[in-house]
Amino acid sequence: MSKDYIEGQEYTNENFTEKRLPRAEYENCTFTGCTFSNSDLSGIEFLTCQFENCDLSMARLKGTAFKEVTFRGCKLFGLRFDDCTRFLLSFRFENCLLNFSSFYSLKLKKIRFTDCRLEEVDFVEADLTGAAFLNCDLNRAVFRSTILEGADFRSAYNFSIDPEANRIGKARFALHSVAGLLDKYNISIE
Repeated sequence: MSKDYIEGQEYTNENFTEKRLPRAEYENCTFTGCTFSNSDLSGIEFLTCQFENCDLSMARLKGTAFKEVTFRGCKLFGLRFDDCTRFLLSFRFENCLLNFSSFYSLKLKKIRFTDCRLEEVDFVEADLTGAAFLNCDLNRAVFRSTILEGADFRSAYNFSIDPEANRIGKARFALHSVAGLLDKYNISIE
């Protein structure tokens, strides 16, 4: 059964918790101020789409495809991005709330997070080579067996990364945040 193909549509202030977004392939579509919280987005494909000021908190993403998708000013609490289709998975986040979300084991080379809250986010076993965390709050985010080579943490804060449990070669950190690399030693830096 083939999916519908929808191109260039703009959706504004729609509530997809009451009526489900039709399962289709959406290309170059813009979603502004839409509510998807607790909705089922499984099996939907988004290609070069924009989500602006939307709430996708706790949406189901089983087999959802995000290819070159941008999220701006969105609430994305508790999303399981690790349930998405991994083929050509790529997105960027600007001024988003991603607390309690999971990127477990995903390949997200050069992903950009700008001005985002990423509290208690799961990055375990993810490949974040060349990722940028620009002015992001990483309070209690989990990095374990994560590839962070060449990643930019210079303006990130509240992170705790164990250099012995992650690959951090050529990653960049600001001097004032180096304590986040030494947390496991339970030492005081003054």
